[in-house]
Amino acid sequence: MANVIVPHYKNDVGVKQISIGAKEFQCVGASPPQDHPHIYLDMGTDTEIICPYCSTIYKFDDSLGVMDTSPANCAHLVDNTLE
Repeated sequence: MANVIVPHYKNDVGVKQISIGAKEFQCVGASPPQDHPHIYLDMGTDTEIICPYCSTIYKFDDSLGVMDTSPANCAHLVDNTLE
C-alpha cells in the first residue's frame, strides 16, 4: 500500500466556508476533544463540498498548497505534520 498523506482540516474559527488546496481530505470538525468523527470527503470533479457533520463548506482553490487554508490555520496538524 502506498503512503499517501490525506490532509485533515478543522474549523476552530467557526466560519461557514474554508478554502483549501486539496480535493480529497478529512474533516475533523474542531480540534480534539471537540472534534467529530474524522470523515473522508472527496470533491471529485466538483469544487466544493459540505461536511455532513459540521456543515462546513470546503471550497477547492488550486492556488493553495495542501497545508494552506483561507482563513489561515485550518489545517489539522499533529506534531507539526499533517495528521
